[in-house]
Amino acid sequence: MVVGIAGGIGSGKTAVSDRFRSLGIEVADADVASRRVVEPGEPALKRIANRFGTGVLLGDGTLNRPILRERVFQDANERRWLESLLHPLINQWIRDVLVAAPSPYAILVNPLMRRRDPRADRILVVDVAEETQIERAMARDGVAESQVRAILASQIDRPSRLRLADDVIVNDGSLDDLHHAVDRLHERYLELAATHRTPTAAETV
Repeated sequence: MVVGIAGGIGSGKTAVSDRFRSLGIEVADADVASRRVVEPGEPALKRIANRFGTGVLLGDGTLNRPILRERVFQDANERRWLESLLHPLINQWIRDVLVAAPSPYAILVNPLMRRRDPRADRILVVDVAEETQIERAMARDGVAESQVRAILASQIDRPSRLRLADDVIVNDGSLDDLHHAVDRLHERYLELAATHRTPTAAETV
């Protein structure tokens, strides 16, 4: 069984997935995948440098993600080009992790989810007020409010995201509150996973 986690920037998806991981659950995180596929030596990194120039690379040859993010969110065409390059690589990485997951169920973190992800049997939305998202993202990433708002505008809006949800965690309290909410869902997911039936090869054709 796969549980997809959705939530906008600064909502706390990482804190939620980290808690699931601490409980022994395999996590396939699209953000982690997006970093893996552009590590030094990966073909995608070379293509990005060829298109945007070496200014998007740090001195050690790794990707300067804040600079690239600023570039692509100023130009929709460049953002689409980058997405067309990275999304297939990210999706393959995620598939590999989910297929190999040893835990009773697995978590799929997909911050770009705009509709119900067909890879997920349930959708868990991490919900928080937009102004809180902006404050958290600015503090975490050290970026301007305008950049955070641009990212928010590119993501699914809050009401639409909540309509996707089978489960919701409202992350407006303490970290302990968040952990307790995850722990309760974990027990529920273990029960559901115990009765979950994986489709046969014939059924998936």
